[in-house]
Amino acid sequence: MRIDTTRRSVFLDPVDPAFYNNPYPAYHAIRAELPVFRWEQYGHWCFARHEDVNALLRDRRFGRQILHVATREELGWPETPAHLKPFYDFETHSLLELEPPVHTRLRGLINRSFLSRQVERMRPAITNLANGLIDRFEAKGEAELLADFATPIPVIVICDLLGVPGDMAQQLLAWSHDMVAMYMARRDRTVEERAVKATVEFSGFMRDYITRRRKEPRDDLLSELIRAEEQGAKLTEDELVTTAILILNAGHEATVHAIGNGIKCLLEQGIRSGIDEACVEETLRYDAPLHLFTRYALEDLEYAGIRLKKGESVGLLLGAANRDPARFPEPDRFFPGRDPNPQVSFGAGIHFCIGAPLARLEMQIALPLLFERLPKLALAETPRYRNAYHFHGLESLKVTF
Repeated sequence: MRIDTTRRSVFLDPVDPAFYNNPYPAYHAIRAELPVFRWEQYGHWCFARHEDVNALLRDRRFGRQILHVATREELGWPETPAHLKPFYDFETHSLLELEPPVHTRLRGLINRSFLSRQVERMRPAITNLANGLIDRFEAKGEAELLADFATPIPVIVICDLLGVPGDMAQQLLAWSHDMVAMYMARRDRTVEERAVKATVEFSGFMRDYITRRRKEPRDDLLSELIRAEEQGAKLTEDELVTTAILILNAGHEATVHAIGNGIKCLLEQGIRSGIDEACVEETLRYDAPLHLFTRYALEDLEYAGIRLKKGESVGLLLGAANRDPARFPEPDRFFPGRDPNPQVSFGAGIHFCIGAPLARLEMQIALPLLFERLPKLALAETPRYRNAYHFHGLESLKVTF
């Protein structure tokens, strides 16, 4: 890593194992010398302080999309490469990428299914699922918890929520992995082609499934969205397909790694009991599953002495914000009862993670239950993180008990 205070830039390779396995020393060094900097590998301004990240997540002068207020010609952007068009055509309907008023309309349609009081009804089913998964490997004395525990929970829960058959979970997971790889630092042509193929196949599956669901509606989120489409024309079929896929993609990727990172953290800290809501919240702060969130400047503006032109991207370092000593005393210390704990792992503002109540509930059930059922749980080897920045999750989590 090189920090150039004169040019206000940082050279930091996001695919360097030393960085993505433990990014926090780099974050501290950058924040101390250059909390607002241009990350050379990404080519845009980034913010490492909690104050800035929290403010910019809420600042309506920034958005997740830009082409609703500017043309490609105005921005100096080339046309989308032909081989990527299916992926970006799909993305144009994604709740994660939209801004008001379309974002407001779509979020309102699905928000009620993710309200805390609605999510709480899923507690017995999630508890039974977690117990059932532990039953499968308890007698073996060892397990790979990322595959055997952390991954199935959110994937199966989301499938149940949507009403998609559980026996499709592995295929949906494979498509999802290929699609979200488009946002990783190590993206190349092979990654792009796999993402496009997955997008086409996943969309085709979902369209066929929606057709069947129209004839046989049930008590699930997908049926609710179909009814909304049919009754009020509040969303198109393209929006319906993209929203259903987004719920699975966003609903599992971060939660899988939040659970995995949380288990690793608790084992390393020697915490085996008292894993309550505050403790879960601290795992989310201490080792967040998402470290970089980008936004566009929707107008020419100035922030923190930086002049930004309409269409410029900014990077918000969620992982760095969560370890900012100006906001969190002793930020590198894991404190289970930390209060207050304004971690930004779920974002903030209008793009605050809609699935946060469900992710929190899954973690609040899964983590204490795992340690209760397996009191001798221990790491079998030092876990390593995936080369997948800006996601931050483990390659595997091998344990004995």
